[in-house]
Amino acid sequence: MDFTFSADQDALRDTVRSFLEREAPNSYVRAMADDERGVTDEVWDKLAGLGWPALLVPEANGGIGLGLVDMVVVMEEMGRVAFPGPFFSSAVLATLAARALEADDLLTQLASGAIRGTVALEEAGHDDPVDRVHTRARRRGADWVLTGHKPLVLDGHTADWAIVAARTDEGLRSFLLEAPNADVVPTLDPTRKAARLVLKERRAVPVGPRGDHTAQWRRVIDDAAVMLCAELIGATDAALALATEYAKVRVQFDRPIATFQAIRHKAVDMLHQLELARVGTHFAAWASDSEDPERQRAAAMAKGFVAEAAVQVTADDIQIHGGVGFTWDCDAHFFYKRAKMNDVLLGYQGWQRRRLADLVLDAV
Repeated sequence: MDFTFSADQDALRDTVRSFLEREAPNSYVRAMADDERGVTDEVWDKLAGLGWPALLVPEANGGIGLGLVDMVVVMEEMGRVAFPGPFFSSAVLATLAARALEADDLLTQLASGAIRGTVALEEAGHDDPVDRVHTRARRRGADWVLTGHKPLVLDGHTADWAIVAARTDEGLRSFLLEAPNADVVPTLDPTRKAARLVLKERRAVPVGPRGDHTAQWRRVIDDAAVMLCAELIGATDAALALATEYAKVRVQFDRPIATFQAIRHKAVDMLHQLELARVGTHFAAWASDSEDPERQRAAAMAKGFVAEAAVQVTADDIQIHGGVGFTWDCDAHFFYKRAKMNDVLLGYQGWQRRRLADLVLDAV
């Protein structure tokens, strides 16, 4: 098996990295952290012009028709700069949901980037994100109406529409909610905006095939979680680079702290965690694209391990920086906050490990 990226994927990485260095420098990231929308129209339009929102959209729907391995390249580079904005919520999460539900019209809208979508799935509680869905959908005359509470909808205040998971008499179904206009809520990661969606008899339109959509939503969660892992690879890589560069220039007792055994051992441990996380994420993305029998296990292993590793490495970055690492002026906190938030999204690490154990034992 070839574990290297293709020439086209390497070219895509170079393009993404060049764009982000030019359009999303540190000053932009910090400005968007304080901005309620979290993105400027200028940067989003340029990003859309490069076709990145269309990467996962099938060619039949006006997209490029690539897979998760290709999107790994983009997400890693975005994680490297803690890129703000609705790219993950729209070009990844909403696109994966629309693709799983065979909502061709929504995919066509997302491909251009002119319309941005999101997903309203997460609800209060812990464990399986699908089992936690308690929002109800019922018929009112010829319409469907939704009642429930979605406390964390990524970019739900700026999205043009949201795909909402809700319970019906047939099981878990999916509904399109136009202009969700959710209320902005603070999150640990200031560069990743989220909103609270309170549904009180809100009219919505069913999307997807008839019957229960539990299997589709589980697949969406798996694939989107792998993309969160790819983003964490970039953030972890950047945190390690930030820590090592600081260790080279920070002098204590008349010599750089990089010469101290404790710092050197910590840096090696950080690299070890990063490389294991990278391999697991790349395999999980490949397993999904190729429909490998190990796909579910790979996704659970990736989300369970990568989230923990990213939190540890980004925290160690702060520790190596010492007192300055706890200040707003140091970029270390951006990577740590992205790691902590990605950990709890779409199934936190503890649940992923229990789920993996169930998959292994059920096979036995």
